[in-house]
Amino acid sequence: MKFSKLNIVVFIGFIAIGGVLIMQLLMLNQAYTFEKKEVGEKIHFALQDVVNKIYRDNNSDLPAASPIKKVSEDYYVVNVDDAFEAPILEYYLNLEFQKVKLDMDYEYAIYDCASDEMVYGEYITDNGTSVKNEKKCENCFTKKEGLVYYFAVRFPDLKYSYISSLQQYWIYTGVLFLVLVIYVYSVFLMLKQKKYSELQKDFINNMTHEFKTPLSSILIASNYAVKQPEIEANPKLNKYLDIVIEQSNKLNQHVEKVLNVAKSDGMHRGIHKKEFNIMDSLQLVKDNALLKYNHATINLNSIKDDYSIYADEFHFYNIAFNIVENAVKYGPNGSTQVNINLVETPKKLEIRFTDNGPGIPKSHLDYVFDRFYRVPRENKEEVEGFGLGLFYVKKICDLHKWKISIINNPDKGITVTIAIPKKCIL
Repeated sequence: MKFSKLNIVVFIGFIAIGGVLIMQLLMLNQAYTFEKKEVGEKIHFALQDVVNKIYRDNNSDLPAASPIKKVSEDYYVVNVDDAFEAPILEYYLNLEFQKVKLDMDYEYAIYDCASDEMVYGEYITDNGTSVKNEKKCENCFTKKEGLVYYFAVRFPDLKYSYISSLQQYWIYTGVLFLVLVIYVYSVFLMLKQKKYSELQKDFINNMTHEFKTPLSSILIASNYAVKQPEIEANPKLNKYLDIVIEQSNKLNQHVEKVLNVAKSDGMHRGIHKKEFNIMDSLQLVKDNALLKYNHATINLNSIKDDYSIYADEFHFYNIAFNIVENAVKYGPNGSTQVNINLVETPKKLEIRFTDNGPGIPKSHLDYVFDRFYRVPRENKEEVEGFGLGLFYVKKICDLHKWKISIINNPDKGITVTIAIPKKCIL
């Protein structure tokens, strides 16, 4: 199975982003585990110091076994095994929790052996003040069998504190996940567009090739038939055959143009650069355009006779002729004028094609270089072609890394400018 460069890039992109996301999730899990461990140790040390102070106040010896029992993630039972007062317990809890910087709400309850019940103490906020809070849960404290002097502490917001303390990790993970989603969506659109482009290119190639075979047969037969004595002797038949040949040649030119543009995606392989004088090419464009359109006026103006560049001479001629032909085709009948001016600036050489045609509506200027785009005209019978000429021009300029622009002139007509960087001029 063969993989295109696009598929390889997409695959590598998936691996890279997926790997980063997995690493971020692993780091998030490690940070969560570390945070739980750190908070648990803070609570344990604080409660142990509370027990130490109570035993010290009672002048009793500390037990050998740990008096702290972790019942659940947010619930602790502490066996004091000696009498203590509720206000003193609350004071010590606040003091020790502040020492270890345990900034979270908690509530506590004390076992009353007289009533054999857990007596609710207070709800203490993270700043150490007792308040009547709606989060109070007096029924959350249960008796612990086998103990007499003990108290229980509960942290209602402990699980939420883990999430808030890891806020930065959550943000990074969310951003990475969003990037992955956007990347997947972009790849999906790109592959879909690539598929449509390939189908379109295959359709154009097949269609144009199917046209070329019968066109060639028509041209061969027509050129043979027009030379026959019987046809030459009949002016009407001769005229009809001339029309067939003329229109067949025109259709053949359109087919060739479509074929060239259909291959534009891989055209960089067909660019053959060499040194040539663009003045010679532009003069050839002028001469051939005047042969085809003898009613037009074409002027070539330059302060120098030699501008040698390193580019594809064949494609340069084609794009220059394409621009001039468009200007003549859509210009005023019998009075079309095209000026080709070469203007040299410190950084580039500009080739400006200026005509006296009707111009292009401003709303269409941004789209004239798009494939198959044609500017709407009042007289649609004058419009020929498939909207591929300027697309081809733009493609060739892009492959040479030249800049091309089109603007409406202040009075009438348009100016198409090709800017060639000075580094390309020899």
